[in-house]
This record gives sequence, structure tokens and C-alpha cells, in this order.
Amino acid sequence: MSHPPHDHAPLLPYGCYTPSSLPPPPALPSALGTLLLDLRGAPCNHQIRALVLDCQTLSATPKEEKRTRKALAKAVASRCAKLVRAAADPAACLVHVYLPADTMAATDGLLAASFLDVGCAKIVLDVTLDASAADLAADLAPLDACRLPPSRVVAALPFSSLPSLPPAALLPLAAELLVELPAADPPSPGALRALVPPSFLLTALAPPSASAALLSSYLSARHPSSSSVRLCLPSPPPALLAGLWVSCARTDRPDGLFATVVTTRAGVALGLVYSSAESLVAAVESGRGVYYSRSRGGLWRKGDTSGCYQTLHRVDLDCDGDALRVMVTQKGEPPAFCHLGALTCWGGGLGLEHLEGTLKERLASAPEGSYTKRLFEDEGLLRNKLLEEAQELVEATEKRHVAEELADVLYFAMVRAVKAGVSIDDAVAVLDERSRKVTRRPGNEKQFRIDAANEALKK
Repeated sequence: MSHPPHDHAPLLPYGCYTPSSLPPPPALPSALGTLLLDLRGAPCNHQIRALVLDCQTLSATPKEEKRTRKALAKAVASRCAKLVRAAADPAACLVHVYLPADTMAATDGLLAASFLDVGCAKIVLDVTLDASAADLAADLAPLDACRLPPSRVVAALPFSSLPSLPPAALLPLAAELLVELPAADPPSPGALRALVPPSFLLTALAPPSASAALLSSYLSARHPSSSSVRLCLPSPPPALLAGLWVSCARTDRPDGLFATVVTTRAGVALGLVYSSAESLVAAVESGRGVYYSRSRGGLWRKGDTSGCYQTLHRVDLDCDGDALRVMVTQKGEPPAFCHLGALTCWGGGLGLEHLEGTLKERLASAPEGSYTKRLFEDEGLLRNKLLEEAQELVEATEKRHVAEELADVLYFAMVRAVKAGVSIDDAVAVLDERSRKVTRRPGNEKQFRIDAANEALKK
């Protein structure tokens, strides 16, 4: 349900930002797929320390005090989510969070897990390797204390530490390395990769003063293989980052354009357009859907004329590196990507998208005698129908019957959602965030809910 880059797609560059170095809205560097959020240092000290105290209080609270623990866990999750969502949408992009290493032991890994539970993809931690390797356990203690799967942990270290790298001890704790390149005499991608076993994913954090030649050399080493190196830049301007990103794409078209599929967050294709390097930069800088119009011979800012603009969420490069996917929320009254007024260039949506559009129309202006209008207006009826249809879905046994009852549940659930202003894309975003959780609840039934439902069904 999440949208990670293809394992065989080019390893595209991304930016590392502190909360204070993020470009102001509407610029959206996170739309390029990955963002490293650095929460170390003075600007975040107060918030991180408050989170550490909350995590320690939660850990010290007896398991028997379920309500207190639940309230504390919600408070921690809320603080983490606020920090992350101020920088990026973790459901739309891969957010890596750079945390102070000492917070791992202080919270027994709870702080790291809390950031992943609100949708972050990976935790980045500094590792200081002693050249003598006299106390390897102490060097790796922060990684061990975070208690996470190695695929969700990135070990950050300076280039000078690589000769002391202990692969056998490190690989069970972190599957990726983030190596800070020196400003003076930075290594080539080949020289860097030669110091790191191929079992590790490898990202190079460029120095702030990195030359264009250095950046170009690392971009050329991005293709997945045992010798690949990904590039991360410190606080890059959106135009620079987008320009480097699109330089990784290729096209055989004489005009240099890229075929671009525009989709909703749920993956519904709205239409096929073309993008240029200039249009991608403009899209990231404006946080909107911006493409290249071949008929006009210039940028096409979707919605400037029609009012049906698009909120940009993410841009992806396909496995061959020659086609883009742009994920957006289509706006307008009604939302229309097609110049003929339809949601998609293939007509109206199908399935849930068609149902959602119809329900929105009924909410705005329903015909006389509309059952849907009755549901919108009668909360008790809608609640009881949801319970009734859910019960019938539980009781269904044959495949066709299950499908029919599922369709009924979806209809009544969508009525509830549309009435509350919630879209399919909103639900998809929640699913994508939840797919990155590492903390799992028991998921047992809640007897008081079951009793209340049974009482409602008896009426």
C-alpha cells in the first residue's frame, strides 16, 4: 500500500533538511520521493527532549494502567506526527528521520518506533567508530538500542570512519549507510563504494560546497547494482534538487519531453501528458501539477484557466527511467482533469471513484426521493444500515454473496465518508502511513462495541 521506489529503478537524489532549512510553502521537495528530516541540534532540542520524557513516562507506566498508557502513547504519536507533517507528507513520500543517537538508549527504542508508527520510512542514527575498535559494542549501542528491523535503520558516519567499518557486526543492525563526504578531496563514487561491502545500501551525503562535477559523478553511479551509490544533498534549493532529479531521467524523443501518467493517490489514472525538465522544476517549486503543453509550446499550469488545479503529492520515475508518474489530488467543481469536464481523459471514474463522485453530487443537490439524501440527513438510519450490512457481510459464505455484501458496506461507508468530507484518497493516505508501522496492537475484539452493535441490530 505504500509507494516505495522500485528496487530496480534509478536511485534518485534527495535532500536533507532541518525544520528551519526547509523551503517555505508551496515548494515541495518531498514530492521527489524521499526526504531526510534532521531533528538533531539546537532548533529541535526542546521538542526532542519533551518526547524523550514522554517516552520514559510511558515505559514506566504499568501495563495494567491501560488508559494512561493509551493517552501517553497518543501524546507521543501526536508530537512525532506534528514534527514530521510540518516537513512532508509521510503517506506520499519516504521520510527518513535523523535522530540524536543518545535518545535510543534513553527511550529503549520507543522514540524511533514512534516516528515509524506515524508513517516514517527509516530512522537515521550517527555511529562513531573507534579506529582501534576497542569498544565496538559501545560504538554500535545506539543502533542496538533502537530495536528495529535493520531494513528500517540507516547508520550515519563520516567518510573517515569507513576503514574501521565492522560489516559483520553492523549489518544485523542497519542495512544502509549514510556516509558524509569530506569537503576537502571528496572520494569518487567508485572509491567510496570500494570501502563498503555490497550487502549495504549506500548513500553519500554531499558537502555543502560540493562542485557540479562531484554531483554529476555521483548521479552517474546511481543505477542499482552492487556498485551503486545514492546521493543526498544538504538543504538544496527545490530548483536545484528537481533539476538533478530530472537529469536522471532519459528520453529518446527529439523534443526531450517525458511521457507522464497523472494519477490520484489511489492510483487511478487521470490522463497522459508530457513533462519537461522546466515543468518538473516548476511543479516542485509551486506544489502543483505543472506539465509541458506541446500545442502551446510552453508550460501548462493545470487549472490556471479552468480552475481545476492539482495539488502535487509525488513524482516517480519508472523502472526504465523514461516515464514519469505524477500523483496529485484533482481539484475543481466538479474535479476534472479532462478538458471535456470529466474526472479522467477516459471519462468518469469507475467503481469507488464513480460512487464517490455520485455521492458528492447527491450531497450537493439530490433529486426528490433520493435514498442517499435520506441517509445523509438521518444519522441513525445510516449508523444502523452500516451495522446491518457489516453483519450480513460477516454471515455471507459464497463468493458472489460476499462481493455483494462488501459492495453494500462500501456504499454505506462512502456515504459516511462523503458526509464527513473524507475522500478515497484520504483513506489511501492513512493506509500508506499504517503500512510503515512497526508497533502492532493485539487487535482483539472490543466487547463493549460488540454489545452496542448487537443492541442496535435488535431494534
